[in-house]
Amino acid sequence: MTIQTKAVNRDVLPGVILALLAAVGFSAKAILVKLAYQGGVDAITLLALRMAFSLPAFIGIALWSARQSGQALNTYDRLLVLALGLIGYYLSSLLDFLGLQYLSAGLERLILFLYPTMTVLLSALIYKSRISKRAMLAMALSYAGIALVFLHDAGIRQGGSVALGSLLVFLSTLSYSSYLVGVGHAVQRIGTMRFTAYAMLVASAASIAQFFLMRPLSALDLPLHVYELSIAMAIFSTVLPVFMLSYAIRRIGSASTSLIGSIGPVSTIYMAYLFLNETISLLQMIGSALVLAGVLIISRNKK
Repeated sequence: MTIQTKAVNRDVLPGVILALLAAVGFSAKAILVKLAYQGGVDAITLLALRMAFSLPAFIGIALWSARQSGQALNTYDRLLVLALGLIGYYLSSLLDFLGLQYLSAGLERLILFLYPTMTVLLSALIYKSRISKRAMLAMALSYAGIALVFLHDAGIRQGGSVALGSLLVFLSTLSYSSYLVGVGHAVQRIGTMRFTAYAMLVASAASIAQFFLMRPLSALDLPLHVYELSIAMAIFSTVLPVFMLSYAIRRIGSASTSLIGSIGPVSTIYMAYLFLNETISLLQMIGSALVLAGVLIISRNKK
């Protein structure tokens, strides 16, 4: 093995490990939310706790990135951050947390994982571009897989609650996909870390303000383990995965990082089995495989 090859491996291995950890961290969010719900907390309060505990880290990132840039945002950039922060992080998180009250963690993660196919559809509608046959095949596989897992969950739960939860998480995915369509323009103007920090500050402010408008302070009278889960969610499923994902993309590229991220739904299903006693059925595994196949096809097509 040459010195150059060894150097490349030293660059690639940390990127691969961090991409894996980021995927598992994001996937663990659904498990932590479901465990917190067992403590009697509601979605609005839990979301506010998650964002409040994440807030110090993103304030620090925002201050650091602003000093690095040395330029203040103009009015257009501020409106861009405000709109995308509300759509991409606040609204999508709120709908996701609401949906998790009715859905299994495995189905929630699979529906969220449809965002690449939704992004393709939205881009085609907005930019009047043609959808390729490969992309249509990918979407057919993905949505067929979701249908199978939905049938599995509807068979062991109340069908109405599963339908409501699926709709809420689907709208969450649509919100996040809309954000992805516009985020490229924002990142080019503002910078990746700076934009992410500012957008998360917007989402945090909206989530905390929503709590004070809709809930009394007595809603914070919760068991200690709810606060412990909220802190874990802030650290391991919000702040750290954002940094790890950014570092992984710089090391191994966005295509490879997305490919490794495909482990996310599978890890959620197994974590749900271990920590939430959710079942793993053959129908569920077939559906998951179809969704993953569709996303991989879309990823290769975009590459």
